[in-house]
Amino acid sequence: MQTSTLVYIGIAGIAALLLALFQYIYKSKLRANLRYALFGLRAVTIFAVLLLLINPKLQSFTYFNEKPDLVLAVDNSESISYLGQGENALSAFNEIISNKDLKNRFHLHSYSFGKDLNSGDSLRFNEGQSNISKAFKQLGEIYSNSTAPVILVTDGNQTYGADYSYSSKDMSQPVFPVILGDSTLYADLSIKQLNVNRYVFLKNRFPVEIIVNYSGKDDVNTELKIWSGNQIVFSKPIQLSESKTSEIISATLLAKAVGVRTYRAEITPIDNEQNKVNNTKNFGVEVIDQKTNIAIVAERLHPDLGAIKKAIESNEQRKVSILDPQEYISKYNDFQLVILYQPNSSFNTILETVKKKKLNAFTITGTTTDWNLLNKAQNFFKQAVTNQTEEYQPILNSNYSNFIINDIDFNDYPPLKSEFGEFGINIPHEVILYKSVNGINTNQILLATFEAEGTKQAILNGENIWRWRAQTFLNTESFNNFDNFVNKIVQYLSSNKKRNRLNIDYKSFYNGSDDVIITAQYFNKNYEFDSNGALSIALRNKNNGAAKEVPLLLSDGNYRVDLSGIEPGTYQFTISHNFELVSATGEFQVLEYNVEQQFLNADIDKLNLLADNSSGQVFYSNEVDQLINALLSDNRFATIQKSTKNIVPLIEWKYLLIIIALSLFFEWFIRKYNGLI
Repeated sequence: MQTSTLVYIGIAGIAALLLALFQYIYKSKLRANLRYALFGLRAVTIFAVLLLLINPKLQSFTYFNEKPDLVLAVDNSESISYLGQGENALSAFNEIISNKDLKNRFHLHSYSFGKDLNSGDSLRFNEGQSNISKAFKQLGEIYSNSTAPVILVTDGNQTYGADYSYSSKDMSQPVFPVILGDSTLYADLSIKQLNVNRYVFLKNRFPVEIIVNYSGKDDVNTELKIWSGNQIVFSKPIQLSESKTSEIISATLLAKAVGVRTYRAEITPIDNEQNKVNNTKNFGVEVIDQKTNIAIVAERLHPDLGAIKKAIESNEQRKVSILDPQEYISKYNDFQLVILYQPNSSFNTILETVKKKKLNAFTITGTTTDWNLLNKAQNFFKQAVTNQTEEYQPILNSNYSNFIINDIDFNDYPPLKSEFGEFGINIPHEVILYKSVNGINTNQILLATFEAEGTKQAILNGENIWRWRAQTFLNTESFNNFDNFVNKIVQYLSSNKKRNRLNIDYKSFYNGSDDVIITAQYFNKNYEFDSNGALSIALRNKNNGAAKEVPLLLSDGNYRVDLSGIEPGTYQFTISHNFELVSATGEFQVLEYNVEQQFLNADIDKLNLLADNSSGQVFYSNEVDQLINALLSDNRFATIQKSTKNIVPLIEWKYLLIIIALSLFFEWFIRKYNGLI
């Protein structure tokens, strides 16, 4: 309490005594007992009222002991059971979680992880992928403000994500790996990596790159074969040794027929090889008979051009050429779509050609667009010319119906710069993105598509879309979401298919450990998104005839079904409405490959590096007692005494009001009883 407050309280006490003394003692003719009783009550009342006016703040401290957290994260992937370490993992988990000394010293928190981190202790060792680096990232966020050593029960084999031995450097907590797996090194051949393009063109030769690894001390001779069905299409002998542990083999195969073609790469196993599963890897390519050529016409250089080109060409079916206006005029017949980037006076001939030849076009405008020319060259849209610019952020229209938009969230995307003023489209259109300023939707168009005069058109009213691609990478550590979004616009504009009430989105084939997810959009007869649709998918395996039907669930504005975990094979499916004659069909393949079965040993070297980088220590699954003793004796994890300071204004102290009320009541009662009122 401050000194000035204590002075005010002292003055209040003196004032209360003097006032009560003047009223009941000075020249009073009352009896002594009555006089002093009334004097005391009045002094208490005045002092309490003055205290309320001063309103001093009372402080109190509460002391408590805070135990550190102890995080137990267990690898729940299939590699644990495949290596025969499921019982060891459960034994280590139960021994740690039930230890009384650890419970007294720490707050215990248990997690399991595969591709994602999950809270709880449900361990089945059935997850198809493991991402240790993502688990570290999420644990680092959860326990960033506390002392929380991490016990990591794993074989150290990661199939997905960044290198965890280095990403753990960003983690402030020490990590204590408990190694599951055999430390004995066996001679083993494996296909470490296989690189091939997803799409190839009919009658073209396409490259396949295969990296073969060997662990062992003896010299070995083997052979790599690539099979197409029962036919060998490529073979090559390989020699490996202790000094030559890997070899990169490049092959070129001929695409003979359109559609999904599957192949099998296989290494002949050596004698007494323990793990032969990793000697084989299936892969597939989709053979197409033509390539979509797209022209970006621009009069000046801009980062947007590179971002759009990279996004479109992430799909191997498409090729992008950046041309100036004069070059495009002589080659326009070579392209299925033209992207007009910031048209100005040099685009006059191109705009006439696009209109006359009825070409599909994607117009992107910005700060250097000649809107006077553009407004006159077509009758579809119009921009008020103000010669001023403004920055607008995007808001996604969840009711857009021409194609499915998913996996991208525009909420934190940077703004695009465009002409300030009213912009409108004069014909029926579909808005993908609206403009917003300071988080307020202006209901003006930022990105839209429309069909007119037998053509498909799109307009993006803003420049600096390259920032969106960069933001996608910051959010997801990948450009895929942005690239897929741009490619769906390009696919819509370069296709002449009619609008459907049911649109589906899926891949033609999935690798063994991929998530098999199919999404759909359903629209009513007015082509408005219907969130009350009852959709289901009928799935049939063409290899064995097995069939099942699963409902689609509404998620993030789309209907979605997750078929991950279905056995390898070729599948036909039909998505239909349960009460209307609306349906869509498709076919896909799931290739046989289990990434979690590619490992023979625990990755001891990487787990040792992890422990060193995080100031932790490595233990094996039979050394859990030593781990517990190390944690209990480590002074870094001591219990900390903390205090909580509570400051309460006296005006909130209800007992003071009760004292005032009681003192006034008793003073009134005494005066009334003695005839003084």
